[in-house]
Amino acid sequence: MRPCTRLRPPFLLIALAAILASGLLSAGACRAQSSAPDKSTTQSQSDSADKPNQKDDQAADGTTRLRILVTNTLDKPVGNASVYVRFNQPGGFLRKDKLAELSFKTNEDGSVKTPALPQGKILIQVIAKGWHTFGKWYDIEKDQDTIAIKLEAAPHWY
Repeated sequence: MRPCTRLRPPFLLIALAAILASGLLSAGACRAQSSAPDKSTTQSQSDSADKPNQKDDQAADGTTRLRILVTNTLDKPVGNASVYVRFNQPGGFLRKDKLAELSFKTNEDGSVKTPALPQGKILIQVIAKGWHTFGKWYDIEKDQDTIAIKLEAAPHWY
């Protein structure tokens, strides 16, 4: 029975030494690759420093920026209206997609600018005091888009 216990410690030491050696070799390879910067990477870094909004303007990443303009039937802006934007947020591997929501208030001009949203189906709902509630699904495929929404007056209940 004792011979089995004698074989176990050398095996563990060999395995531990192999893991440490592979870690040291991979760290040296990573250091060697990162120590010599490539001209193309330094050029792209300087270009990105010159153009901070370059990433925002690209449609290749599948996002869009919306400008939502809320007016009434007389084409006057509706200020202080609540704007809700809902969109599907990918859940990743083995998880369901989630319906994410952002909420905004319109300014005095009746407009709202959203941050980058994923392209595709987007639900926009507008709620304002004295106006009918608005809600509609939009299929957005552009990198920047303006959506004009006209609110109708709510009926007076006496």
